[in-house]
Amino acid sequence: MFARYLRRELSGRRKQTAIIAIAMALAIGLVVIVNSLSAGVRDAQSAALEAVYGVGTDITVSATPTPPGDGERPPGPRFEFEADAGTSTSDGSTAVSQSVLGTGRGATTFDSAAVDTAAKQEGVAAASGVLALTNATFDGQIPQRSTSGTTPGSGGTPPQGGGMGGGGQFDVSSFTVMGVDFQAGTIGPLASATLQQGRLLTAADKGKNNVVLDSAYATTEELKLDDKVEIADTKFRIVGIVAASGADAETASNTYIPLDVAQKLSDSTGKVSTIYVQASSASQIPAVKEGLQAALPENTVNTQEDLASTVSGSLSTAAGLVSSLGTWLSIAVLAVAFLLAILLTLSGVARRTREFGTLKAIGWRNSSIVRQVAGESLVQSMLGGALGIVVGLGGILVINLFAPTLSAAAESTGVPGIGGRPGGPEAAGNAMAQAAEVVLNLPVAPSMIAIAVAIAIAGGLLAGILGGWRAARLRPAEALRSVA
Repeated sequence: MFARYLRRELSGRRKQTAIIAIAMALAIGLVVIVNSLSAGVRDAQSAALEAVYGVGTDITVSATPTPPGDGERPPGPRFEFEADAGTSTSDGSTAVSQSVLGTGRGATTFDSAAVDTAAKQEGVAAASGVLALTNATFDGQIPQRSTSGTTPGSGGTPPQGGGMGGGGQFDVSSFTVMGVDFQAGTIGPLASATLQQGRLLTAADKGKNNVVLDSAYATTEELKLDDKVEIADTKFRIVGIVAASGADAETASNTYIPLDVAQKLSDSTGKVSTIYVQASSASQIPAVKEGLQAALPENTVNTQEDLASTVSGSLSTAAGLVSSLGTWLSIAVLAVAFLLAILLTLSGVARRTREFGTLKAIGWRNSSIVRQVAGESLVQSMLGGALGIVVGLGGILVINLFAPTLSAAAESTGVPGIGGRPGGPEAAGNAMAQAAEVVLNLPVAPSMIAIAVAIAIAGGLLAGILGGWRAARLRPAEALRSVA
């Protein structure tokens, strides 16, 4: 009887049912889209962190940059040649060439013992240290100088470039080198990379001159598996090639070599530039961060949430829009939809005074009246919820079809040592150069559908309970006398 009466009442009030269902559908559809957009932006931020910083871990530990002391030279490549350095050429000039492997300008290193300290912290599943370096190569020809200011064999004409034996041709090139330990494939910058050819570095590579190349760098330099690469005037054999997981992006470094070999060649024995830390579970990340800050007070500890705040570009704009405008707009629309459902339900109850008075007169209890009104309101809201899910999924489909591309770049906010690329004003050019284009893809999760259903049920029950409570307060005699 309840179901038959419910169906009859809903069919007789189609206009009210349609208005409540449409209002609830728009509100729920917007909530579904905003929740999906928020999840999509979070995924895009993770992709940007991997593409821009090479971060595929929970927490990073780096050294806090300090200004050089009096008389100290800031880190960076420095070429030094002896008086008799170079090789004489047939035209009387001297050919010089030198490769220097060292930390980049603005970079800082710290004692590698901190890796063991981090690994022993409660809640830490694994810790891996890396040493980010730059291999700079100087090639050039220096004309032979003479006391007369001319170059021998040139007929007394000063060399091109003017001055007392001036001129010459010089080339300076560089590429990034990262020393990694045997855990590089499971935690750290290589954890988020895809192995294309060969293998990653393992514990068996300790002390060996083996190297893994970024695929984009390998393509640019026309290098392939088993070829030789020269790093700091030392030949390395290519044992693997990796690619970034982000679209059209490079990994954290051009080349990867064993950590101990990198430390030896760069005169950085016992030093690392970044520690990558993996927590046992996501819920333990805040506690692990606090423990690391206490155990390593002279270092800077960052989580992915901290690093995400340094990503600029349209991705940052989208994240801000979702977190502020999108959330508040959803709340406002939901509030309006709930209020409209409540007002229409109360209005409908007021117009049904004679009906409810008659029902109570023939023996309906207050609980039956409340159940009847709540059932009608619940069905109206559930219809709106189903329509809202369709609207939300349609909106997600449209956005994914257009596949908007967001830009992401490393913002120079002084965050040090992220992925081996320190921040700060001196490293701003290097950091800002690491940009990525991230395709925004909105996921569809079962939790979103569950949220939509829960909102529909909550809105229907709220409107129905309030309307039913008002209807139950009617006295049969007064209700019948008011329409007599």
